[in-house]
Amino acid sequence: MKFLPGSIPQMTSQPAYWFAFCGDKLLINHDQNKVEVPYTIDLSSMGISPKKVQYLGTLDGSPCYCAQLAVSSPAPSGMDYWGLRQLYGMVEEELFSLAGRARQIVEWDKTHQFCGQCGSPTTNHPEERAKLCPNCDLISYPRISPAIIVAITKGDEILLARGNRFATPMYSVIAGFVEAGETLEDCVRREVQEEVGLEVKNISYFSSQPWPFPNSLMIGFTAEYAGGEIKIDPVEIAEAGWFKADNLPPIPERISIARKLIDRYIEKCTNMSS
Repeated sequence: MKFLPGSIPQMTSQPAYWFAFCGDKLLINHDQNKVEVPYTIDLSSMGISPKKVQYLGTLDGSPCYCAQLAVSSPAPSGMDYWGLRQLYGMVEEELFSLAGRARQIVEWDKTHQFCGQCGSPTTNHPEERAKLCPNCDLISYPRISPAIIVAITKGDEILLARGNRFATPMYSVIAGFVEAGETLEDCVRREVQEEVGLEVKNISYFSSQPWPFPNSLMIGFTAEYAGGEIKIDPVEIAEAGWFKADNLPPIPERISIARKLIDRYIEKCTNMSS
């Protein structure tokens, strides 16, 4: 499947993929055998009247839209609302990625109805994905919040921490948002020092992942222990420690770049021992 992003829809009457959100949950068709994103000419055919609609582009030539539904909107018969985490692995990867993009656009559309400079109502920019203030000409683009996430190793051990905000007793790698004027590498050093009191070296880029909860871009790194003793920030971290690949605590689900970083560490340890 090939997606071509766009912001200006072409007026056609062909069926489209509709990524319709009620709160932070996506409307989906489902039965015992398959899960599908609604594919129809218009949501009104299902008795749905969206509050806001944004064009996303085309997927294999078919238009794609995202829509914000009223919080009280009931799901049509045979359909349901699912969170994105629940959707992972149930649809094709391209559709899942598009659902994440749609979630971010819906959130941006909802929270940028008024100009942040003069308070006037905004309109959609006629030529690009942006909000335009007709009064002061301020242009507001979709918000993206960059954050680093880093797997730190010491020999055959990996540093894992349990955050105070985790809903379940899960351990993960260190992460944090990039501050204004900060390089990504400086952010890695600062976050590691602030959260667990350690110094790191050999910081290397791993990969990145859009994280639409609601608008983060996770930039993954690997690094090596360079010094210090673990001293947690009790506001952010409940506990942290060094773990071996054959004795890991509960770790994140496969949807996340955190899990990909941990899986890379496990694979590396396996290759070294074989």
